[in-house]
Parts: sequence; structure tokens; C-alpha cells
Amino acid sequence: MKRILLPRHIKWLLATGLLFLLLMTLLRVTFLLAFAAPSNSEPVPYGRALFLGLRYDARMVAVACLIFFALGLIPALNPFRSNKGKKLAMGIWFALILVAGIFYAIDFANYAYLNERLNAGLLNYVADARTSAAMMWQTYPVIRISLGIALSLYLLLKAIGRLYQWADRTAGTATKATAIGGGVAFFLLLAFLIFGRIGQYPLRWSDAFILGNDYASNVALNPFQSFFSSLQFRNATFNKEKVKRDYPLIAAYLGVARPDSSRLDYLRRVQPDSPLKRQPNVVIVICESFSAYKSSMYGNPLNTTPYFAGMCREGIFFDRCFTPGYGTARGVWTTITGTPDVALSKTSSRNPQSVNQHTIMNDFKGYEKYYMIGGSLSWANIRGILTNNIQDLHIYEQDDYKAAKVDVWGVSDKNLLLSANKIFATQQKPFIAVVQTADNHRPYTIPDEDKVRFKILTPPADSLKRFGFESVDEYNAFRYTDFCFREFIEAAKKEAYFNNTIFVFVGDHGIGGDAGDMFPRAWSSELTAMHVPLLFYAPALFPHSSYSFPASQCDVLPTVAGLCRIPYRNTTLGRDLLSPFMQQDPSRQLAFIYNPDRRRIGIVKDSVFCSYNIEGKPRPQFFSLKDNTTPVLDQAAQDHYYQLTDAWYQTARYMLLNNKIK
Repeated sequence: MKRILLPRHIKWLLATGLLFLLLMTLLRVTFLLAFAAPSNSEPVPYGRALFLGLRYDARMVAVACLIFFALGLIPALNPFRSNKGKKLAMGIWFALILVAGIFYAIDFANYAYLNERLNAGLLNYVADARTSAAMMWQTYPVIRISLGIALSLYLLLKAIGRLYQWADRTAGTATKATAIGGGVAFFLLLAFLIFGRIGQYPLRWSDAFILGNDYASNVALNPFQSFFSSLQFRNATFNKEKVKRDYPLIAAYLGVARPDSSRLDYLRRVQPDSPLKRQPNVVIVICESFSAYKSSMYGNPLNTTPYFAGMCREGIFFDRCFTPGYGTARGVWTTITGTPDVALSKTSSRNPQSVNQHTIMNDFKGYEKYYMIGGSLSWANIRGILTNNIQDLHIYEQDDYKAAKVDVWGVSDKNLLLSANKIFATQQKPFIAVVQTADNHRPYTIPDEDKVRFKILTPPADSLKRFGFESVDEYNAFRYTDFCFREFIEAAKKEAYFNNTIFVFVGDHGIGGDAGDMFPRAWSSELTAMHVPLLFYAPALFPHSSYSFPASQCDVLPTVAGLCRIPYRNTTLGRDLLSPFMQQDPSRQLAFIYNPDRRRIGIVKDSVFCSYNIEGKPRPQFFSLKDNTTPVLDQAAQDHYYQLTDAWYQTARYMLLNNKIK
């Protein structure tokens, strides 16, 4: 009776894949031995780092095996059915091993020199290939490295050839059913290894930074994962000459005490005159798509947010706050770091080169720190940014709540906020928390459990369109946001922590659309997507006040720190909106705008919005924020708006890559 075995090419790929997985593991161990953890490093979770590294390695091996598996399905290219197929397979193995050898050699050299794993930023040196090649020749033992790669290539090809012979020699009879079943099972195994985990989101480079230790993160990564994850960001750089040129202007706007253009030092150490006797708690609610022109605070006749409008009449309200850009990932980034996310390709949260960021949240010494979301933090690699940069952060996601998941965004905003309230009510220490909502977003789900107390309304279609809404579902989702805020604040008022807590509400972004007659044309041209309410609500701590000068999402954490009167270090573009520095000099009051889709940047300042395209020859456009007239500006004023806009943009590009934790 003949043995029933897997098809030969699958057997060969399994054995070869295990060989490469073993070699990559040995290289990771070599990395550990060659590069010790820094002496001042936090305890290194070696076990978790090695296991995560194994998963990254398995992904790369699975991608390679998938190529050969697909070729093996074509009889003419199957290495066990045709000599042509065998030659092609060995040729591909030759190319893959050669590339792998070069990747690992450059990776080890790069880490030895810069303490960074291989990333696509090195491709920028190709533009000056002669100088780069000379530097490599003079710095590294290029001949020995090349000989080592050649020897490895020879030995591995020999080993692959032996495994080929073994798979061919030990082959049994594979029935059609066995061949099909084995092929399907092997494909599913490869797919699982490439996806990397069981769950909604695949394994990502940012998972390495959840380890909370830079050295451990570098141990976990391999050069392929690090390189290809950063490939789309290789042009995410800055023009240092322009940054230095603009430094005096930006330093003055930020209030840098000791300007130093040679070091590009933007640090401001803020020391309050007198600390509060009791440290306030802070709850920052990042509100999904909280577009200003759709809300009640700005006179929208559909009166979508009456409860929140009442809160604004009790709190410290900024009615002209702007997010630098559109998109939730950009909004979260800006709120946490204080730097506008001016990445051209996708978002900075996805860029491995930007993963280390200083945040004022860490200056809340003695505070418990929380980040709460109704769904998962695995989108846009936000989890890695938060856990890598915020010390001792407690994260709550959809599986941490007793409430049921209502749609793709997890539990409802009402249940998210009420669950957060229960957690806050039990705290014995001061805390700072970020709560990120999501229901004011397609699919605009209103949970059945709330449809008794929350009434669905159906205004006429022409009224919806006239006042900024595309559909009844969008309109009711916006109203539901107000309902959730009411449920949250009314529940919080019953708890002891309420009277000593600063609640901050800010939109992650607005929604682009026609604001009609509710705002001047400048809003409908570009600003509706960035104009959001900003409210600091603490009626027991601060009297009501309202401000109509331009404010930015960048300013949230500095202003909160100022209200709490804590000492803090500010290294980015955010400023304390309530400080004398800002209040007493209107010339410093502005908001930067960035639209990557249209490749435009701008500044909202005074009663003017200046905007221009960053590609080609810039032609600034000027809009009035008071009416529909065109502002009359002399050439000096136009030049100033242009220079200020460009300075903000160039500095933000620099800060994305130079705001590391120190």
C-alpha cells in the first residue's frame, strides 16, 4: 500500500520555509548579542520581543513561499514537473537570498551607526550615490561583507537543493483529493502567517512599539518589515535650510525664551506662578466629525446640539478652533503631540520614522493616564503611537466594556462615555483621560436600546441640504452625539469627581460641505472640514468665557496644562490659549490649515484666511472671515501671510521627525 503524502512542491516549501525561519531567528539572536540594551533602558521584555519577531519573520517567509506555491500550480512552472520550472525556482531563490543578505548586512551596519533598523529613508542617499558609496567603502568592511553574502548564498542554495532532492525522493502517491486538500490547507496557513493574527486587523509594524521599550521594538522588527513599512514615507523629510530661515519668526510666535537657530531649539519650559491646592482631573473627548457649522452653537436652524450649546454657555468656549487637517488619525495625532500632521502620504501615525514623539501628557506627574475608545486602536497604527510615547497608559477598547458592539466602530458612544464615567468615579488619584467617540460616522448607527429616549426626526430633504446635512441618517447621528454628551455629563454630575474635573471637547475634524449663508464663502471653500468647537467645561472651577480668535487643535494640551497649573515642557507648535502671552498679543493668535488632498496650506489669522498650493508656483488666495468680500491687503501684508504660512508648514515637517522623547 502506497503512502499518501503532501504534494512534493508543498513539502519542499514547508521544509525550506522552516529553514529560513530558523536562520532569521538566529540572526535576531545575533542582533541581541551584537547590540546590548542601553544601560538606562527600562526592563526589556525579551520573550515578547522574540515572539513578535518570530511572527514578523514568519510573514516574510510566508510571502516568499506563496510566490513558489502560485508558480507550482502551473504545470509548466512546477519545479517537480519540468526542468524549466526547477531552474526558475532556483533562480528566484538565488535572487531572494541575495536581497535578504544585502538587507541584513545594511540593517546591522545602520543600527551600529544610528541605532535604527533599516528604513526606506536610506533611499534618499541614492540621489548622491557616489558620495554615499565612498562613505560606505571608507566606513565598513565592504569586501568581507560581500564575501560573507556570497558564501551564505552558496550554502543556502546547496541546502535548498538538498531539500528539493529529499522532497522528491520521499514522495509518495498523492491522490487528487489529498493534493487539493493539502494545497488549500497550505494556502490558508500562508494567508494566516501573512495576516499575522486572529482578529479584525493584521499584524503591523506598530505592534512592535506596544512593547513600551525602544530597544525591544528594534529587537522585534526585521529589516524587511521595517523597510517596507517605511517605504511610502521615504520622502517624509524637511528642508533644514528653510526651517532655519523661518526659525526667528516661529520662535517669536511660540515665545521661545532663548532662541537658538543653530540647534533649532523650540523648547519652552512653563512654570506656573502658584500650583492649585488640589490637582484637577482632565477628560479630553475627541469628538468624531464634530463640524461647527452643523451644530447649534453657530446658529444652525436644525438645532442639532442644544445640550452641548448649553454647556458652551457655562464653560470656556473657543468658537473659531480649527484642526490643522482632515481625518481622525491626523486629529488624534495633533491633539496628543501638538504638531500638525503634514505628512503627504497617508498619516504620520503610520510612519515608523515618526513613532517617537514627546507629549505634554507625560508632564502630568502623579496622574493616572487613560485612553478609551469604543472600538479598536489598531487602525492607522494609533496604538503604537500612544503606547510608545505615553508613560503608564491604561487603554480601554471594545472588549473591555460590558456593552455590546453595535457596528464596526465597537460599542456605542453612550455606552463608551458611561463606562468611562464609572471608571473615573472609582479613581483615588488625579487622572487625565482621552475618550475618542465614533458614532457620528457612517454607518450612522443609532442603537435600538436608545430609540425610546432618543427620538428619530425627519426634517424635509431641502432643509437638510440647506443646513449642511446629506441625509436623515447623518442628521440624526449628529443629534445622537449631543444625546450621548448629555447622558455622560448628567451621569458625571452625580459623581464626586465631577466638581474637580476639566472636561475638554474638541472635534477630530469637521466635514467639508456647503455652509450656505451661515458662514462667509471662506468656510465653504475649505474651512468647513477643519472648523470645530473647542470647549473647556469645568463650571465648578472656572467662570464662563468665550473667545472668537483663531485657535488650533495643537493648543489643547498646553491650554489644559495651563488650567491645571502644572509645570510642563512644550516642544511643538501648540500654545496655552489662556496665557497672557496669547491673550495680550492678538498678532500671535492664528491657526494653521493643511489639506493634503488638494496640496494646499493656509493660515487663519485676524479676519483673513490665506491659502495656497504647495506644488508649482504658489499663488496665495485671500478670503475674508467676516463677509464675502476679498480682503484688501498691501504687498507687505500679503508677503507676511505667505511667509507665516510657509514657516508653519516647514517647521511642522521638521517637528514630525524631531520631537522625540528626551
